[in-house]
Amino acid sequence: MRLWSLHPQYLDPQGLVALWREGLLAQKVLQGETKGYTKHPQLHRFRETPDPTAAIQSYLYYVWLESKAREYQFDNTKIARPKREHRIIVPTGQLKYEREHLLKKISERSPNHLKNLPDDNWQAHPLVKVVPGEIADWEII
Repeated sequence: MRLWSLHPQYLDPQGLVALWREGLLAQKVLQGETKGYTKHPQLHRFRETPDPTAAIQSYLYYVWLESKAREYQFDNTKIARPKREHRIIVPTGQLKYEREHLLKKISERSPNHLKNLPDDNWQAHPLVKVVPGEIADWEII
């Protein structure tokens, strides 16, 4: 499971579809609807918010918006739009790590997508509040 802290606009088609599926799984985990993945480190940042379910739903809403911009047919009825968004705190080192990780993945599976990506100044997911710091403690390297 990989729930990117980067803006979903940078993902190649396979990455965006995978993010949607994995985000929906994360939503089920945080709602207590599955027995698997309950200890997955990617969920830690959502559990640190006052309302983890609202946080993952907000996260998925922005993934859905990106899918809509690309004219994909993701089913937004699978998520509820919470009344209040809870920001997810992510350190700058984590974003840098994820950027390098994503570039490696894309270069292997969708090298043509690389030309669509900026050289630097990548944006975080709209729900993410970026703070100074190293790679997050929950990241497995």
